[in-house]
Amino acid sequence: MSGYPVPPVGPPLRPEDERTWAVLAHALPLLVSFVAPLVIWLVLRGRGPFVEHHAKESLNFQITVLGAAMVTTVAAVLTFGLLGFLPYVVLVAGAVLHVVGAVAASRGEWFRYPVSVRLVR
Repeated sequence: MSGYPVPPVGPPLRPEDERTWAVLAHALPLLVSFVAPLVIWLVLRGRGPFVEHHAKESLNFQITVLGAAMVTTVAAVLTFGLLGFLPYVVLVAGAVLHVVGAVAASRGEWFRYPVSVRLVR
């Protein structure tokens, strides 16, 4: 990316619409993984800083959870199931943190996940 701001594709979103989309960016990954925040970010970027921030945070966190789930699954296989509980711990913790992010977005708060690799900036 060149570092230049993305021109808005449409008119700026109203604050309540931004908040709604921000909540959806955190809640929908519980059903469709990283696809929802990616689509929200690509479609609505440049139309409001609040929704853009939350969509990027959710997308980065989904990428982090996916990577952690893969690593813990490999660890479970290599230990012949001894660490088989770890992928479930990662997925449950990810779900809980997504709910916390959705609640924070619904309150209008700027939320950052405590553990997240920031690949999308």
